[in-house]
Amino acid sequence: MRIREARPDEAPALSALVLRSKAHWGYDEAFLAACRDELTISAHEVTARRLAVAEDETSGEALGVASLEGRAPDGTLGLLFVEPRVIGLGIGRALYAHVLDRARELGFERLTIDSDPHAVDFYRTLGARPVPGGGALPRLLVEPPPRKAWVRAWTGGLRTVQLGNVGEFQAQFGEPTPLARRASGHYSCLAALGSPHPAAVVLPMTVPPGWVELLCRQLAWESVEVYDGLGAHHNDEAPPPGLAAAILARPALTRRLRGLQLPFVPWGHTGPSGELSGEPLPPGALRYESKSAANSLFRRLAPAHPAITVPVQRTVANRREAARLLLALIRSGAGGVVKTEHGVGGSGTHVVRSVRGLLPVLRALPRGPLLVEDYLTDVADGSAPGQGDSPPDLPPDVPRDLTYDGLVDPAGTVHDVGAARMDVADTAYRGATVGPGAVPDRAASIALRFGHAVGLELAASGYRGWYDVDFVTATAGRLAPTEINLRLTGPSVAFMVKARLDETRGGDHLVRSLDHIPLGARLPDAQLIAWLEELTGRCAGIGAVLVPSIPTAAFDPAPFLGVLLAARAPDCLDAAEALVRGAAQDLGRIFAQAGGIFSQAGGIFSQAAPASSPAAPTGPAVRQRAATPPRSPRSAPRSSRAH
Repeated sequence: MRIREARPDEAPALSALVLRSKAHWGYDEAFLAACRDELTISAHEVTARRLAVAEDETSGEALGVASLEGRAPDGTLGLLFVEPRVIGLGIGRALYAHVLDRARELGFERLTIDSDPHAVDFYRTLGARPVPGGGALPRLLVEPPPRKAWVRAWTGGLRTVQLGNVGEFQAQFGEPTPLARRASGHYSCLAALGSPHPAAVVLPMTVPPGWVELLCRQLAWESVEVYDGLGAHHNDEAPPPGLAAAILARPALTRRLRGLQLPFVPWGHTGPSGELSGEPLPPGALRYESKSAANSLFRRLAPAHPAITVPVQRTVANRREAARLLLALIRSGAGGVVKTEHGVGGSGTHVVRSVRGLLPVLRALPRGPLLVEDYLTDVADGSAPGQGDSPPDLPPDVPRDLTYDGLVDPAGTVHDVGAARMDVADTAYRGATVGPGAVPDRAASIALRFGHAVGLELAASGYRGWYDVDFVTATAGRLAPTEINLRLTGPSVAFMVKARLDETRGGDHLVRSLDHIPLGARLPDAQLIAWLEELTGRCAGIGAVLVPSIPTAAFDPAPFLGVLLAARAPDCLDAAEALVRGAAQDLGRIFAQAGGIFSQAGGIFSQAAPASSPAAPTGPAVRQRAATPPRSPRSAPRSSRAH
């Protein structure tokens, strides 16, 4: 499905669509006859009313129509109608988002909607509020929220080509193990959410049919081209080529992606991704991905930031030297942290607070070199606090782990995105929460000021792109920066989804990323999508939005799922997380009750999912296997309710 401007010659066909859509709600012939003149579109009105059409990209069939009428700053959403057979599948939501985007571009601040009574709930879900007036029809008002400055800087106001090159990025800093390569393949799925509205997504693993279509429906995206499976290979002795390198090895695919003339957004910058996009980074631009280089930068910046403390970091040649330093830290009562030079998601970082825990950690580490730091529970001797008066203590509800996200645009300007609360188990990253109240204001202010200063240094080094600075809290009222990530991350994806939902549904959403939800049973692709369809409906029923983010591990030996959840209130967000975690564990019980056999008649198991749940739903995505040249896209519509 794509959305385009309507043509004057389409006026009769669009008028007929509007009347069919109106009739869907059960109005009798007399009522429809009375409405006919009002709902008829004339050829000369098409341009004046700024009509937009959602059409099937394969057949060219019109699936819906909407209008943006009036003169800024006050206007009207005059029409929003969807072909009856695709009502409820995402077309209406995409048209609504398109109208709001267009309204923002033209300077509209308020849009009035005189809604069919059957569509009021649809508009209220998307942020419109009832207001007086409207005569016989309910009247609502929507105020299109302005696009955040960082979103404009990140995408240039355009849709994007997303590259899930997680493994390729990591391989620049050391050869990953086969297990790490597979984990990076799963994590690469997050790249589909690496901008608020992608046009194409390229991934190393094969993703379930229906997954991107579900994303389109939840996030009001138009068609997204999907090229997956580029990480497949048949030589166990050699690692697969990196994702961008695999694209460059396919001339037809390279031409197709470059021909979109849209920004390329890799998960992280590599030589091949720079060649593909034509925007390589200068040598040394990634040096602060190194934990020792980041620590040196933190220590250099700390004197200008009284609320920042930086732990002393020591480089040791091998595990024996690391053990000696860690024993001394344990005996001092503080404990220590040992790190590898590079690592993602907490990999390669271990907290050691007892002699008993030291040996297992040493066995898990590479030979060296290694980095050893104090474990900060307070501002201890050997830390490097900023200079000046001591800042007031942080409030008691400050999370132990938080992060600052920002970006450096092509001109070298630093844009603050925000601060996020991270969910970290020991040192392993599990997810993050962004939005109002996720991080107390005092802590967020400290993180943003220091994170921005780091961004200025990154810009001076030649780096361009997304970055974050991770922190832990110290009880003396300071934050301790621990590392810099020069790439997209789980929290960055939460910020992207929040930006999209705030624009298309209104309000100020809380968004929580949960990258690893264990499943109680292994689910093949078709059953997974059916279950997710059911689960998105259950979340919507309590006022939350479910966005599945990692769908490729549901049939692994230890199956899991990644999701993002969004809501406008903390209680609702917590309830949605409990619902999803409970449903994931219930899969084991349902599987046992079903005799351990997947249902073949639709749904998940014989007792699970409504009979109407499609086994492999299609939606507003274009799906193309990357191993072959681009072909005629297959696309099926999904739409929302209309008025």
